[in-house]
Amino acid sequence: MEELRIDKWLWAARFYKTRTLAQDAVEAGQVKVSGERVKPSRAVRPGDILQIRAGDQDWEVLVRALSTQRGPAVFARTLYDETQQGLKRRLEAIELRRQNADPAANLKGRPTKQDRRKIERLRTPN
Repeated sequence: MEELRIDKWLWAARFYKTRTLAQDAVEAGQVKVSGERVKPSRAVRPGDILQIRAGDQDWEVLVRALSTQRGPAVFARTLYDETQQGLKRRLEAIELRRQNADPAANLKGRPTKQDRRKIERLRTPN
C-alpha cells in the first residue's frame, strides 16, 4: 500500500471523527497538500506535507505511514510527524486563545430574567 485516499487517512490519523467529516473538510478547502486544495479522492503518500484545519487548530504534518484502519490514538500518532514550524504556530495560537478568551464563550442560550434586569439597569441612565 503506497497511497491512500486523503479522507481515509485523515480519519485513520484521528484528525476527524468520521470519514464524512474528513471528506467535508477536504471539500471545504480546510486540508491542503503542499499548499494546494485537493479533492477527497486525492491519494496521499508517505512524505507528503499536509496543512489541516481541524476545529480551531491548524496542523502542518508530514505523512510517515498509511493505514486503512482507525486504531487507538497512540497508533494514529505514528502515522504523521508535526513539522517544527507547524508545531510552533499551533502552540502560539493555543496560548493566544488562552490569553484572549472570548467572554461570550460561556454564555448559552437566551438571557434569564435576572440577566435581562441587569442589562436593563446598565442601559437606563440614572
